[in-house]
Amino acid sequence: MSEAARVLRLLTERDQTLAVAESLTGGLVAAELTSVPGASRVFRGSVTAYATELKRDVLGVDGTLLAERGAVDPDVALQMAAGVREVLGSSWGIATTGVAGPEPQDGQPVGTVYVSAVGPAGAKKTVALRLNGDRAEIRMESVRSVLELLSSELRKDGRAQDTEQNGGI
Repeated sequence: MSEAARVLRLLTERDQTLAVAESLTGGLVAAELTSVPGASRVFRGSVTAYATELKRDVLGVDGTLLAERGAVDPDVALQMAAGVREVLGSSWGIATTGVAGPEPQDGQPVGTVYVSAVGPAGAKKTVALRLNGDRAEIRMESVRSVLELLSSELRKDGRAQDTEQNGGI
């Protein structure tokens, strides 16, 4: 089973939905998710905010943060995930931002990527990646990484729900 299929199954089991905010991946996360039959049951949609001002104006990323640190930043990734979750009305939001190359961006070297997941009950996590390879490899590894992050967060959330349902045991 692909990671996208696993994520969609976990979301379906929990009756939760997903929205995606993408920068360097340019829609690849959404494409990976929608390649799975039945994705429409839980996948709400995505925002490809490639331009910095879209991160601010559409996803609600703090303009001062963007001006001071640039778009390739862990807090930007977190705010993108939270923003897309709110804008598209989903249970979970995930986001990718980074430098796929060929040139550095915002003082960050090629291969610097941040992926984030924000969910219900205050669940949030950002992972910093230092990826090797060409532009295509960095973008595909970013897709895999953000889906793995969400899968991990969903499994953690599921264990917490199971514990609550079984009287804290």
